[in-house]
Amino acid sequence: MAIGQLPIKKSFWKSPLYFPGVIWVCSRLLIWIPMLQIAPHLPVPDGGEVPNIGWEVFNGWDSGHYQHIAVNGYEYADDGREHNVAFFPLFPLMVRAMMSLGLSFDIAGTLINNGAFLIALYCVYSFVKQYCSRNQAEWTTAVLAFSPGSMFAGVIYTEGLYLALSTAALRAFDNRKYGWSTLWGAMATATRPTGVAIIPAFIIAAWRQGKPPVAYISGFASSTGLLLYSLYCQIQFHEPLAFIHAQKGWRSSIGFDGKAWGKMLMQIFTGNTNWEASGIGDFLHPFLLTLIMILGYLLWRFRCNLGSFKTNCGATVLIVLLWLIIGDPLINTVSIFGSLYLLWRLSSRKKYDSDVSKTGKSRMTPVTVAYGFCGIGLILASGGTMSLGRIAYGIVPTSIALGIFLSHRPRLGYSMMFLFSIILICTSVRFAQGLWVG
Repeated sequence: MAIGQLPIKKSFWKSPLYFPGVIWVCSRLLIWIPMLQIAPHLPVPDGGEVPNIGWEVFNGWDSGHYQHIAVNGYEYADDGREHNVAFFPLFPLMVRAMMSLGLSFDIAGTLINNGAFLIALYCVYSFVKQYCSRNQAEWTTAVLAFSPGSMFAGVIYTEGLYLALSTAALRAFDNRKYGWSTLWGAMATATRPTGVAIIPAFIIAAWRQGKPPVAYISGFASSTGLLLYSLYCQIQFHEPLAFIHAQKGWRSSIGFDGKAWGKMLMQIFTGNTNWEASGIGDFLHPFLLTLIMILGYLLWRFRCNLGSFKTNCGATVLIVLLWLIIGDPLINTVSIFGSLYLLWRLSSRKKYDSDVSKTGKSRMTPVTVAYGFCGIGLILASGGTMSLGRIAYGIVPTSIALGIFLSHRPRLGYSMMFLFSIILICTSVRFAQGLWVG
């Protein structure tokens, strides 16, 4: 058995034809069962609502903007308020097309996002297997499916569609199928703002690998989706950058927001309540955080005496405790800086790990690395810290990097999958209850 290989007996679903599909089913059940069967029987939390038990449960928060676009079209005014022109058009257009067949918005949106996510898992599995190994492809598929952010690929959001299109674009570019990379890239730039990162990623990778001029053309042509949407904004609202100006409703300015980052870091160390009170009035949060850090150091210090199994279990418990007392600020911070670290390690020319095979197949392709850095850079430059974990999850190289990392540390990987599953279940319940997630 290869190092880090998932200890599952060979069977029909272990093949590339079935593995991503089975992982998709298992991860969707972790989302749908809590939303439909657990949340309705729990007490309604403060600020929450009684969960629905039908397709409506998948319609929440940003889903309402997509519903308004699909049913009534776009609206915009340069008044600094929230306007749905900030949401890109491909997903609501696809939903509207399915609604013309007689489906409701809730059914159409849910089917499109979940179906696209299934395609995304197959694309990722094939992509990583081609350039790394089957074992690393399996771990990457599991990471993508069970990460807390995959909850948004199970409801009426754009995560599933965007992951499918961006992964297909990267795979086609690496396989020198520049016509397909242009098509998928253009569709990705018409799906989410982060699709813009695909354009410089293609150009940087083409330069680094000495690709022919057609590769550069593919990079520039991938902006077609964005340009068409800009043309629509010019015709409809006489403002080609309306989708950028509309971001003022969610963030005060564009660019790295040091104040927001400082606030989030303070929330990690002092807690939300203490930060809002402009002082440390409750010392319980800092005390618990200090205690967990001390236990973490002792766990690392005596890891050889404890053994890898006990160490990984202890680390998982401590991470769960950290998540319980810190919440979203921890996930958002780790998603960004943890992704940057893994991308840097996997893009290094040096061997990433002592157990890397002699074939050197443990590094991501140049276009994948470039897209990862460009995507994270775009997130940091967009201003604000809201939903960073969800947005970073949509940058597929972050999941690929973590999947490759865990493939060489299987016991840590099992602990991470357990941790992800817990957070995924809790996140699904919160979304069903109408609470903010992300």
